[in-house]
Amino acid sequence: MEQHKTPSNKESLFSASQICTIAGISRRQLQYWDQSGLINPTHRTGGGHGRYTFSDLISIRAAKKLIDAGVSVQRIRKSIGQLKRILPTIKRPLEELTLVATGDVILVFYEDTAFEALSGQEWILDIADVQRDVDKWRKKTSVIGKFRKVKAVAVNNS
Repeated sequence: MEQHKTPSNKESLFSASQICTIAGISRRQLQYWDQSGLINPTHRTGGGHGRYTFSDLISIRAAKKLIDAGVSVQRIRKSIGQLKRILPTIKRPLEELTLVATGDVILVFYEDTAFEALSGQEWILDIADVQRDVDKWRKKTSVIGKFRKVKAVAVNNS
């Protein structure tokens, strides 16, 4: 079982019900995330009740956004584990990294690069390629538009 640190006097702690209200999740979701190891409270009372920090709240909000975007809890958990292996200095990926869901893929933005969380494969988007595609599309629609105008004029003159 993970060892929890003792809170400092300056650190605000939130109960599970407070976290659920603030984050907009159900008590059952929070319990499942704790039991499955997705997000655990930083502190526990002597009676075993979770106490959450502001950092925990950031992680919970990030997880909720990914889930709302269609990413499964299992995929998020696997991604967190992989990110901890790929980036050993990152201890709390949901809090410390910028994560974006594109379908069932989690992209990570870290130090001027973007990569897929599970594979570590870098994502490169060449803006010049995108601009060429837009220019090609504009030229094509322009030619089609001119053809339609010529055809319409020919039909009207008949």
